[in-house]
Amino acid sequence: MNSKPLYNSRIIDNYLRLIRRSYPHVDINDLLSHAGILPFEVADQSHWFTQEQVNLFHQRLKEVTQNNNIAREAGRYAASPDALGLMRLWVLGTLSAAKLFEVIGKFSSNLTRSSRYESRKIAANKIEMKVTPHEGTKENPFQCANRHGFIEAAALIFTNRLPRVEHPECIFKGGSSCRYIVTWEPAMTGLLKKAANLSIVLFILYIMAGVFTSPKGELHSMGAFLLGTVALGLSVMAGSREKRELKNSLSNLSDSTNKLVEQTDINYNNALMANEIGQAISGKINTEDILSTVIQILQKRLDFDRGMILLANDDKTRLEFRGGFGYREEEIALVGKIGFHLNRPESKGAFVLAYREQRPFLVNDINDIESDLSPRSLDLARRLGTRSFICCPIICEGESMGTLAVDNLSSKRPLVKSDMSLLMGIAPIIGISLNNARLLSGRTTQFRSTLEVLAATIDARDLLTAGHSQKVTEYSLGICQELRLPKEFQDMIRVAALLHDYGKIGVPDSILKKDGRLTPEEYEIVKTHASKTREILERIEFHGNYRQVPEIAGAHHEKLDGSGYPLGLKGKEIPLGARIIAVADFFEAITSKRHYRDPMPLDVAFKLLDEEKGTHFEENIVNAFIRYFEKNDLGKSLQLARNTKNRVPYRTEVTFRAGEQIFIGQTHDIGTYGLYLVSNQELSKDTILDLSFHLPGSTHLFVKALGRIAWVNHASLQKSPSFPPGFGVEFLEVHSETIKSIESWVESAAA
Repeated sequence: MNSKPLYNSRIIDNYLRLIRRSYPHVDINDLLSHAGILPFEVADQSHWFTQEQVNLFHQRLKEVTQNNNIAREAGRYAASPDALGLMRLWVLGTLSAAKLFEVIGKFSSNLTRSSRYESRKIAANKIEMKVTPHEGTKENPFQCANRHGFIEAAALIFTNRLPRVEHPECIFKGGSSCRYIVTWEPAMTGLLKKAANLSIVLFILYIMAGVFTSPKGELHSMGAFLLGTVALGLSVMAGSREKRELKNSLSNLSDSTNKLVEQTDINYNNALMANEIGQAISGKINTEDILSTVIQILQKRLDFDRGMILLANDDKTRLEFRGGFGYREEEIALVGKIGFHLNRPESKGAFVLAYREQRPFLVNDINDIESDLSPRSLDLARRLGTRSFICCPIICEGESMGTLAVDNLSSKRPLVKSDMSLLMGIAPIIGISLNNARLLSGRTTQFRSTLEVLAATIDARDLLTAGHSQKVTEYSLGICQELRLPKEFQDMIRVAALLHDYGKIGVPDSILKKDGRLTPEEYEIVKTHASKTREILERIEFHGNYRQVPEIAGAHHEKLDGSGYPLGLKGKEIPLGARIIAVADFFEAITSKRHYRDPMPLDVAFKLLDEEKGTHFEENIVNAFIRYFEKNDLGKSLQLARNTKNRVPYRTEVTFRAGEQIFIGQTHDIGTYGLYLVSNQELSKDTILDLSFHLPGSTHLFVKALGRIAWVNHASLQKSPSFPPGFGVEFLEVHSETIKSIESWVESAAA
């Protein structure tokens, strides 16, 4: 039975509140750890502890306080005004002393499962409380002492003096139950009423007796007057006191009602917030959208000055700032620059401990934990002006993902346990949503990577066509954006465009890489790639909107006038997606170098597009592509791509500085004149960057270069969905020897 949950967390919470008030030197974390109790379990009012945990807790508490009567003291504190708070007003406004003990007996099952409580009224100011252990349970003497203290303090709510508590039977002295007989002084109002009633009875008896014993009546009249005056005085005093007590009772009831209404409003607001967060982020599929939505709701609903969300990076070595409210720009920059290390044993700040140990922290004065913080954490707290704060771990399926933290700066409102409980209720919702987004992102990334690999297997057969599918995808999506087509349609087009040439896997290299023009027979073999693309893709189990992919990818060489292949479709018979990819594929092909010709100048390419309107291509699609091309200044990017010669995949960490801010990203690929930098930072086109990275090889060359962001590929300005978020960077200033080293390495890697 020692391992069976028997005692509600509110019992331990009451002990902790007493400790904080009367024994501030006691290390609560050590106390809880000794008993195998986690702080968030205490904060959770639905949590229950075992007899073994309670025993260990009391044993340790008695040692550190050197107080053998700590259990009885805690019992008295549980019924004190400080502990009862709002409940005390309700008790005074609605209950009598005897009724209170009856309520305690009924309410006890919400706090303990070890015993059955029964109360019996003996007199107006006397009750019997009987506690009988359930079969199989074994309490300890300190729990009897704790009950004794609580019973004493409960009666004190109605009187100014301790009641007399007799304990004629005790389970620890051979009894079958613990019996407590409680006697308290009767209320003064009751005594006055009894005295008034008695004086009235005496007055009546005196009058009746006088009729027969005092013929003259003079002495009788004087006595009657005195008795009547006393009776009247006592009645007036009793009535006045009763009215005053009634008024106090009504006042207490009114106060408790108002505070209950206030608490109800708070609970309702908290419930609304949790529901609002759940609904708002349930439809979000990426981390940034989830965090942005959560931060907005927290700022609107929570009564805190500031708040932040920190998430662990991919390798779980740092907690990084991902969003917040109430912070100035320089404070956000400070937190973002410093970060919180998870892989250093000396890191012991509250954020790191909350993440590592999966427990919340509530600190109302950071000076109280100054000795527990590293100098770095303490310096950060002081620079941010933090004094009181709460931080809770964001957990999903037992895994820590980050921390949610709030603090008060200007309002200086004290933080309380209910604040921590609220945040502990919100944090799992955030964790679940972030985990779902991560899983979905992982699946999406895996899906996209698979598609890119499939596309690359075709493009890589010939160095001159490397990147063709990605470029066609970029152009196709640009057209879709100009035509304002739905996102779901664009997602499908992205897949079809990436795989539109997959049928070329069945075309021999001797034809695919032939220098010079193809013979009619060879050209007919090349043309079969369209139908082969459809046949291969139809074997893939596409779902939903993606079911159109095989048909669209296989029709990208159809023409409006019916002269295309493989089916000779006309006009609207050709799927819209295929009409879009046709324009993108044609333009990319004629502006790139091939074995049999050099790339066409842009003016010639656009002239050819214009000539093919209405016969080969749909006019509004061509116009949309031209708008997209000009709006995004792709001419420079295209020229840069030509000057880059061979662009090869390469992954390495890059440190880059934009203005006064320093960031860390990763290369995606590199060429002689630039690289693609993977980063979530929102930087704009033409931003100048100081770049530092290593080039692999025997010398492991360290490269320092000045670069310019030539194009941006973020969600707000997505030019190439086939690439991860980031930007293309053009080298501006690089040492000549370094350029030669990069060119040499790129050529060897591409070979």
